[in-house]
Amino acid sequence: MSAARDPRPLTGEPLALDLLNTRWNKEGATQDLLADPEGLAVWLASNGLDGAHAADVDALSHLRQAREALQTAVDGSLTQGAPLVDAVLAHGRIRARLTEDGAAEEPEFADRSWGPAWLAARNYLDLLREAPDRIRTCAHETCILHFYDTSRNGTRRWCSMAACGNRAKASRHYARSKEI
Repeated sequence: MSAARDPRPLTGEPLALDLLNTRWNKEGATQDLLADPEGLAVWLASNGLDGAHAADVDALSHLRQAREALQTAVDGSLTQGAPLVDAVLAHGRIRARLTEDGAAEEPEFADRSWGPAWLAARNYLDLLREAPDRIRTCAHETCILHFYDTSRNGTRRWCSMAACGNRAKASRHYARSKEI
């Protein structure tokens, strides 16, 4: 059975930011993909995690906890968010192995329902190591989406030029035309 289509306006961001983007604004109301296990199934499928992780109430609860921890770290402060993210990371670890192909690392969980939450928290650490200044919140005043700025010069401001960027340009144009 396949999961429903992902209704979110922005997908494909790194796992940690994609988890934050399970909340978005639509016509003045905040939507939440993780309101129920069906939404969790959609999120897992969108991130290629549906084969390895079940969309059950425990995984949903853990993922919501991870989302709040990441939200605090990204939109609040690392000082406040660090213990919350660490609490999620405490439920898994990386196991180093030597395989025929060479060195390998694989995540291990005492409780598999922590898997998706742990993977998102771990991905946030990777983003912080790579380029913490590229983790951004959309500059549009009504948008709550996050993105990882992969633009060459690192000046991306909008979650999407087609949506928020275009609205901002249209608003500026309207304001200029009223001044004339």
